[in-house]
Formats: sequence, C-alpha cells, structure tokens
Amino acid sequence: MMTKKVAIPKSLAKVGKDELSKHQIEIIELPDDKISTLLELSSDADGVIWGLAPFPNETLAKMPNLKIVARIGVGYDNLDVSYFTAHGVYVTITPKANASTVAETTVGEIFDVSKNITNDSMAMRKGDWAYKTTHMGFDLEGKTVGILGYGRIGRQVAHMVHALGMNVLIYSPHAKESPDGKVVDRETVLKDSDIVSLHMRVTPETKHSIGKREFALMKDSSVLVNLARGELVVTADLVDALKNKVIKAAALDVFDEQPLPLSSPLFKLDNVLLTPHMAANTVECMNRMSYDAASEVVLVLNGEKPLWAVTE
Repeated sequence: MMTKKVAIPKSLAKVGKDELSKHQIEIIELPDDKISTLLELSSDADGVIWGLAPFPNETLAKMPNLKIVARIGVGYDNLDVSYFTAHGVYVTITPKANASTVAETTVGEIFDVSKNITNDSMAMRKGDWAYKTTHMGFDLEGKTVGILGYGRIGRQVAHMVHALGMNVLIYSPHAKESPDGKVVDRETVLKDSDIVSLHMRVTPETKHSIGKREFALMKDSSVLVNLARGELVVTADLVDALKNKVIKAAALDVFDEQPLPLSSPLFKLDNVLLTPHMAANTVECMNRMSYDAASEVVLVLNGEKPLWAVTE
C-alpha cells in the first residue's frame, strides 16, 4: 500500500501534525499559501489542509490524487464547493473548533470600542493623559446588540452579551426564536441596535450587503462590528459613513483585501478599531482547528466519510 501524502501549512499546530503522523501519512509542509508552491511541492498529494487563500478550480486537474481539501476554520468562500464536489473532492470545515473563541473576541472588540480602550492607551503612550476627557465611552448594560447571522458564533455572541444585561435583536433567515433575544426583521436590527455585529457567511445574497443604505438606517450613535468576512461590507461606503459620522464607530477584524494595505483610508480614521484577522488566534483554538482538520483528512484517506463536509 502506497503512503498517503498530505500538504499542510508549515504553521499547522503540532497536534494536527501528530494526528497525521500517527496514521502513517507523509506530511509536506508548505512555506506559504501560494497555489504555485502547493503544485511545485505536492501535486501528487492525496489531501490538503488549507487556510484562507483562494484555491482555484483549475488546480484540481493538476492534482489527480486529491480527495479532500480540509479548511482550517468555518468559511469556504475561497473555493468553489460545488465544483470540487462534482469532481469527487471533499471540502471540509472545522465548525466546532472556533465558535467560542471568535465569540469571545467579538465581545472583546465591543468592550474595546465602547470604552475607547485602544485609543486611550495609544494616546497615553504619546503623553496625552487628557485624551480620555474628550473621548468618553459608553455603557453596554441596557444597550441593544443586533446580531445579523445566527449560526454557532452568532448564538454564542448573543448569549454572552445578554449575560451583560444587553438587549439582543436577531435576524437570520433560519432563526425562529432565541433564549437570549428577539428574532426580528433585518431592517429592525439595523434601525434599533446600538451595536450591529455581523455573523453571516459570504453568499451571493450577503456579499456587499452592508452598504450606504444600511448605514443610513443605523443610528448615528451606533457601532458596526465585523469579525466575519470583509466581503460582507462595501468598504468605501463604510469609510464614508465613519468620516461623515453617519455611524459612530466600527470594529473590523476582516477586510476585502488581506493583509489590509497601509494605503487603506481606514488607517486614517480614529473611530475604527482594526485588528489583523485574529479572532480565532488563541493557542487552544488553533490546536482544535488543526486537530479537527487533520482528523477529517485521516477519515477520508481511510475511505470513510468526513464529519463536516460542506454539501452545497
């Protein structure tokens, strides 16, 4: 029996590498996330563990042994699932690995923006102790959080902020009720929320669905929080809304282009918190995602069905 080969990011956590090695799978570590590197080093791979970089359809023709692309994380808008499935290649995700961590980070960014923590700290480092007196924060208790998208992460965010004494409004085509808030229509979430937090995946319906019209519906004291995907928001419209005080502030961990170019106008705004797609960046979460992705690969290469195949 020939040894199975799997291409993985060099940064994959040790627990993931150990799971593959335990099943006598040959590991090919990729130094970057370029398709050209993948094909140069491992065109004969049986499986690939992959991150956020695009994985073009034409790559499959150059990888004849490929049976699975295991995504580290829950998004899969960087590849064409229906095409991969039609060509006999599983696409899997790690849905149970990162929800609590991303939810915690979301609430952390809400705390940061509501209290101006980062801006106050940066001003203090520059010797401006009095910055805080002209940049006051706001309490969260009694305020309303609007959740757009009510999957695993959205549900945990709703639960966490409800525990802080916040009101929760929820919109999702699939949500009927919630123990932590009220399910309402999308327009009500936008109009009545003090904080709007995005938790949708990118689809043709949701891509660039938060733009000028949506910002006009929001309160001028409201905050947009996006730790889901940059493509959900029309960035130019968001910049205009922040510049012109159509909304108060934003917290963004994801962007149309990553890394965010230093030329981005977002860097010139003092009412936006910017973080480098680090919502799941904890030791525990990375271990869980790495192990779960590796476990999916092991199942498929052993002739079994994966647990978390994307089926659309």
